[in-house]
Amino acid sequence: STSKQHPQVVEGLKVTEPVRRPRHPPWYPPVQNDAKGLRVLNSLTESVEPFAPREGRLVRWYACGPTVYELSHMGHARAYLTFDILRRIMEDYFGYQVVYQMNITDIDDKIIKRARISALLKRFREDFLQGRDMARLVAFTAEAETAAVEALELARIKFSEPLPDTTPSRIKAEREEKQMELALKESQLQKTRERIASATASGNFDELFNAASGINGDLLDEREGQYVTDQSIFEDHARLYERLFFEDMRRLGIRDPDVVSRVTEYVPQVVDFIQKIMDNGFAYRGTSSIFFDTTAFLRAGHDYPKLKPVSERGENDATEAEMAEGEGALTVGVAGEKRNANDFALWKFSKPGEPRWPSPWGAGRPGWHIECSVMASDILGTNIDVHSGGWDLKFPHHDNECAQSEACHMQHQWINYFLHCGHLHIKGLKMSKSLKNFITIRQALDELDVTPRVMRLLFLANHWGKPMNFSDQSIEEAKERERVLRAFFGSVDIVLRKDNWGETQGLNNHDRRLQETWLTAENAVHAALQNNFDTPAAMDSVMGLVGATNRYLLSGERPSATLVRKVGRYVTRILQVFGVVEGTDMVGFATQQGSDDRLLTVMDALLRFRDGVR
Repeated sequence: STSKQHPQVVEGLKVTEPVRRPRHPPWYPPVQNDAKGLRVLNSLTESVEPFAPREGRLVRWYACGPTVYELSHMGHARAYLTFDILRRIMEDYFGYQVVYQMNITDIDDKIIKRARISALLKRFREDFLQGRDMARLVAFTAEAETAAVEALELARIKFSEPLPDTTPSRIKAEREEKQMELALKESQLQKTRERIASATASGNFDELFNAASGINGDLLDEREGQYVTDQSIFEDHARLYERLFFEDMRRLGIRDPDVVSRVTEYVPQVVDFIQKIMDNGFAYRGTSSIFFDTTAFLRAGHDYPKLKPVSERGENDATEAEMAEGEGALTVGVAGEKRNANDFALWKFSKPGEPRWPSPWGAGRPGWHIECSVMASDILGTNIDVHSGGWDLKFPHHDNECAQSEACHMQHQWINYFLHCGHLHIKGLKMSKSLKNFITIRQALDELDVTPRVMRLLFLANHWGKPMNFSDQSIEEAKERERVLRAFFGSVDIVLRKDNWGETQGLNNHDRRLQETWLTAENAVHAALQNNFDTPAAMDSVMGLVGATNRYLLSGERPSATLVRKVGRYVTRILQVFGVVEGTDMVGFATQQGSDDRLLTVMDALLRFRDGVR
């Protein structure tokens, strides 16, 4: 059935003056021009557009949060640290009033599988192996090795089949990426098999159990996953990794969100939201799931997809890999149940071994995309200023979010600005847990000797919207920058500690040159931040000012303490905005040192010492 009402655009957007960019549907910019001069790369147009909130200074911002199934890696740091920097610039530099919401995905195929495997491995060790049965462990591991080799062999055959000459370039590129991923997985399996052989030869039970846990877990899940019925297993797993995620964020100096929303606490609202989409004529029941009807959505005059550029030939179909990514690893569709290949699951009927919640259509769980639509709409409303996430979430995740939300609210534009950060690359492949080519945030901080400040300086030196390499060279450059800044603040401190009122005041030619350099640098930083948050250019200007001040102080002429203080304060302020200098997130009187405060200072020092020892 077609929709019963005509879609519309919320008040405060230019309904009659949409922006039209090649290969994207019309975008409706905010009516107001707020005169701050900020311009941002908006994924909805793939162009740098003038930024303005829809209402006054208020920026409603939704950030796609983590799927909490394992320790967070540097790919996550790329997203959350990058958007922390952008958020700080918006709040602390441009003076916007930001309401920043982040979700926690605590129902997901990856969590289900990982939690099940953890539970099955524990049971396998305690019950089947009776804690120490080496012979049984060796025999089971041999079966798991065979299964793992066969699975990769099947994938190798699938990805070796020649593609027709008429295959679109993006599908060819996707195939190449899959072949690279497969080669990486094959080399990882080879290393696992070597560790297994070594542990088997030495007769070390614990070593073999740990080396084989990956492949043994996969085989156990295939055979016994359906018998895991205790719902608390999934919740406990998610809560543990959620807590560890926020610990990592705090270590990186990332501001807490203003609102955190968990999917498990929103299931009744998800059901209501899906029911509304069905009532509006944009969803239908399949065998395995309730599906979103992309054909009906387009027929009613909506646009889909919005973020994924449609080719000149008008192709907008999802590739096989994109659909698989969007639907999740445990989803096995039934042939012919979808009306269109692009239709996606809103509600999945639970299979044995999966968590379940009641719904009018039968026990199940929310699809991945619907979760964000429901939580963001509840907190931020039917039109949101900014939505951020990793580059790989554009399609299908964010496009599907937009479609569902616009189908529910009967609006033409749910998000005004989409910000997607560039990938983090290691060994030439984007970092991802499923590929296991990742470094956890904890490893980077504790084993690679990368401090939170060095990490932030490294991110500031890379443009937020472009791919970045995490390498020894880039880390060393950030460490050198920190060393230069530390020396600069030391030199400024020496000048300011002296009694400078006995010196000649005013500005001589030497002082005037530094003053001119500072004014030029401040203007350059301002222009860089207005220009799509160009932190590399802003940091270059700051470092140029630091270098000029160092030369000024080394000249042998008397320094102007008032000018040096001004430059020092400016550099400190910009580094505070970027989160490089701490103190901006403290609550309460920070510096007042009355007699009452001395005890607090001592306690604070003791607490910091304790945290440092930890």
